[in-house]
Amino acid sequence: MRSRVWGPMEYLKYDVAVLGSGLAGMRAALQAALHSDGKLRIALISKLHAMRSHSVSAEGGISGVLYPGENGDSIELHGFDTAKGGDYLGDQPAIEMLVNEAPKEIRFLDHLGVPWNRTEDGKIVLRAFGGMSIPRTVFAADKTGFFMLNALYDNILSFQNIDVFHEHYATHLIVKNNEFKAFLTIDMATGDRKVFLAKSGIIATGGASRFFGFTTTAYSSTGDGIALAYKAGIPVKDMEFTQFHPTGLVPSGVLITEAARGEGGYLLNNEGKRFMENYAKSKMELAPRDIVSRAMITEINEGRGLIDETSGIKHVLLDLRHLGEEKIDERLPMIKELVIKTLGFNPSKEPIPVRPAAHHTMGGIHVNLYGQVMADDTSNAIKGLWAAGECGCVSVHGANRLGSNSLSQCVIWGRMTGEAAAKRAVEMSELPLEAEIKDDLERAEKEVDLLLSNKGSENPYQLRKELWETMDTYVYVFRTTAGLEKARAKLVELRRRYKDIYVSDKGSIYNANLREAFEIGNMIELAQVVVEGAINRRESRGAHAMLEYPSRDDKNLLKHTLAYRTDGVPRISYIPVIITKWQPMERKY
Repeated sequence: MRSRVWGPMEYLKYDVAVLGSGLAGMRAALQAALHSDGKLRIALISKLHAMRSHSVSAEGGISGVLYPGENGDSIELHGFDTAKGGDYLGDQPAIEMLVNEAPKEIRFLDHLGVPWNRTEDGKIVLRAFGGMSIPRTVFAADKTGFFMLNALYDNILSFQNIDVFHEHYATHLIVKNNEFKAFLTIDMATGDRKVFLAKSGIIATGGASRFFGFTTTAYSSTGDGIALAYKAGIPVKDMEFTQFHPTGLVPSGVLITEAARGEGGYLLNNEGKRFMENYAKSKMELAPRDIVSRAMITEINEGRGLIDETSGIKHVLLDLRHLGEEKIDERLPMIKELVIKTLGFNPSKEPIPVRPAAHHTMGGIHVNLYGQVMADDTSNAIKGLWAAGECGCVSVHGANRLGSNSLSQCVIWGRMTGEAAAKRAVEMSELPLEAEIKDDLERAEKEVDLLLSNKGSENPYQLRKELWETMDTYVYVFRTTAGLEKARAKLVELRRRYKDIYVSDKGSIYNANLREAFEIGNMIELAQVVVEGAINRRESRGAHAMLEYPSRDDKNLLKHTLAYRTDGVPRISYIPVIITKWQPMERKY
């Protein structure tokens, strides 16, 4: 007997199906529509309302060399900064793609209506960001992601051939004979099953940092698209590199944008000293995020931090007082509002308590330079399937992302994958047939029914709590082999216990309990990938800092980690990093 959550199976046929409605997903859908002159049928599928995608939380800006030659800036210098910032794990053709295409995308978004901050004579203002030699971050106050997403969404709504499906949760990716066929989703409003059959599919579901407890990311950032690919047998790449943003607000973890330091904010220890002088004298607070995060935790561990009285969380201080209220109101209005509302004081009067928080997934689905999803560690690609944005590891960020490069990545690879998907759809005469995937859908349906009807004793939210405690304790800014092995054992246990969970809500209307059960399972499995990759990477590189192995090991570990799903711990293999013009050197700031 079928569970009540499943209404009738509905088959929806599209030329292009885009899963995820953040910057990458919206840019992909828009480009597919533009490329086809509005003729292709395009589905934009979001597990939230589309405008609640986590891209709206991006605050500081988007990088690009708008004015070559000014202040000595150049496309080449942006590329070098990115390669060096990523500790030379980035694939350099992807880095060159990013730095060459970013200015075009910024101007495209300008034409769509994004209100970039400008000088009185109309020139776009650039702000400083960590690891960048020259100020090259374009911004719209401290609400850049919101304004970018809003402009894209407004333009998408003008296309009658783009259908937006809000609150549709994808449970399965259907790939058959190495070719994309469909996404299987639950319409949260009704509980109905909807199968999106399409000639081309794009996964653009964002990152997975919510497998940490202390994180800047929304509760929705559970890595679902990465997990869909992983569970479909597709390798995921470099997942041990989770970026910790230096300034997560204490005690919530909410993001305090790097722009706060770009505008001149200081980091202070309990002695009132700007401690970054001891760690990155030339860059101070605007060193790359991995260096700043390690410096902050070192200060805390050596007794120069402070303790939040309510939560007991140890932290340092971000001081904006010297900027003055007028500049804060102009450049950082949301940060001021956030601090006043959550902590009850004005950041122009008192320093802000901050601590590194899990922020960005440098790894993700294994894709090639053009965002095409790869089937294995050869050049074997999945036909008709792309991944863009934070969920797709084209490896432009390497082992550590420079702030403001992520929004560039989202829109550049969103555009490229949208265009490639549209080209394939135009060339293909036939959609996948329902009969082709009947068996796959039946298996998927049984998996969901089993999850819903399971009479187990495990509370999924207890498993999530233990997952967060494990990741925050053993897989944080500094790691040890012993700690990672404890995490590995705990995650094996959590995955075993997950099979015995109980979903208490059996209804069909907005069954968030069922959706969150899926998310928790996804996070446990992706956390296993992080830990397994970290245990095998016996070096310190970028965001992966091992206390027993403090140095980078280019001889043995200048390579990308690929993880394949098994019934136990993930199977690990490696592929080379592509080095073209920037040879690895010691990373000093």
